Amino acid sequence: MSDQSLYEKGLPIRRAVLGAEYVDASIARADDFMMAFQRATTSWAWGWAWGDPTLDRRTRSLVNLAMLTALNRAPEIKLHVKGALNNGVTVEEIKSVLLHATAYCGIPAGLDAFKAAHEVLLKEGALPAKTTG
Repeated sequence: MSDQSLYEKGLPIRRAVLGAEYVDASIARADDFMMAFQRATTSWAWGWAWGDPTLDRRTRSLVNLAMLTALNRAPEIKLHVKGALNNGVTVEEIKSVLLHATAYCGIPAGLDAFKAAHEVLLKEGALPAKTTG
């Protein structure tokens, strides 16, 4: 499959998971230099990897959260927590995969992942805001 075909296959998947507004804004902001990355990530990550029908999107979201925890990539964890919610992953499943990753990746990586996920879950209304009183 050509890079263009993979790009065309990946773009609707990327929009569905991460949100069309986010994806379209990322592409619109890209100058010629950054557009190379936008094309690569849309083609390879979204067209080739996410476009493979072997794993469903829920499973891919959980795998991504575990891998991003291992890599200690908090900004990407935030993005993919929202994507996981879009893919029907529950808060309990997110918590479970982050705990599992923490056991294998270590407390510092797990803490960063939990903080990043917590921020998004609160923002998205998936968790109730804690009230003091």
